[in-house]
Amino acid sequence: MIQTPFYLIDRAKLARNMAVMDELRDGSGAKVLLALKCFATWPVFDQMREHMDGTTSSSLYELRLGREKFGKETHAYSVAWAENEVAEAVGYADKIIFNSVGQLERFDNQSASIARGLRLNPRFSTSGFDLADPARPFSRLGEWDAGKIERVMERVSGFMIHYNCENADFDLFDRQLTRIEEEFGSLLARLKWVSLGGGIHFTGEGYPVARLAARLRAFSERFGVQVYLEPGEAAITGAASLEVTVLDVMNNGKDLAIVDSSVEAHMLDLLIYRISGKMEVAGDHPYMICGKSCLAGDVFGEFSFPAPLNVGDRLSIADAAGYTMVKKNWFNGVKMPSIVIKELDGSMTVAREFGYADFAGNLG
Repeated sequence: MIQTPFYLIDRAKLARNMAVMDELRDGSGAKVLLALKCFATWPVFDQMREHMDGTTSSSLYELRLGREKFGKETHAYSVAWAENEVAEAVGYADKIIFNSVGQLERFDNQSASIARGLRLNPRFSTSGFDLADPARPFSRLGEWDAGKIERVMERVSGFMIHYNCENADFDLFDRQLTRIEEEFGSLLARLKWVSLGGGIHFTGEGYPVARLAARLRAFSERFGVQVYLEPGEAAITGAASLEVTVLDVMNNGKDLAIVDSSVEAHMLDLLIYRISGKMEVAGDHPYMICGKSCLAGDVFGEFSFPAPLNVGDRLSIADAAGYTMVKKNWFNGVKMPSIVIKELDGSMTVAREFGYADFAGNLG
């Protein structure tokens, strides 16, 4: 028995997402790049690279990881490149994407040897959270002034347009892409490639993949560009869980179960966005599932179980891949979850364990 806590990545569930990825690539002609800001657990890159075209990054370290561990096409983006980063970034990247005209001009000479892009902000998005909305007021994420962009069009071969966030509505995607075509069409027609970013939930149950593929192909043909998508959560949704064990049960007006993990340390997005975790359970016995850190609000959520919980019970918290493993931390010195792969034959491979030396080495 593998000691909890651990992140469990299921290759069979991952394969389901990869099959949809293939369907979209084949139907649209688009290329798909794994967004490492969402998921960068490279022990399963061997499986993913057979169905994806490369990686896209948000920093120099992600860029290097993509080049070394995934291979294939590598896109380099950063909200702001530092002077000492650009030469190294150009060495790893096939394309470098600048967030602003100012950065493009500043690093014009250093980046001239590879394809260059610019982030375009269409000033709208599908995000329901202000924290994550790239089109929020005074957003620093990309350029929106077509006249300003016009001045540097001879230096770039593509745009990156990231405006979808958890968008499972194809009709909304279609309408917003039409707005982009109408407002920026004269610029798009002068490019070789356009990345429409991530956030399109096309591996979700019932999503009209064929309609999305046709729409992307029409966009590509209209402007004569290679289309890229940058799926993060779409690549790994439903493919991983956080496996935990009940350490204690209490009742302080509600039945509580404390587990050997921490929301603050191991599923930080739940706290950041004030949302509940997911568990595939149902029954007549409600419990608040709590983490073991000293943070008062360290709570995974409230769930109902088919029987009362006891010390030693094993629980699975679903969807523990996207924006989860990339954000794990050593808060309170709580034991870092191991990374475990459930192979296609059902066997378990422990890809990585963490101990005191990792904790201590992280701090000095």
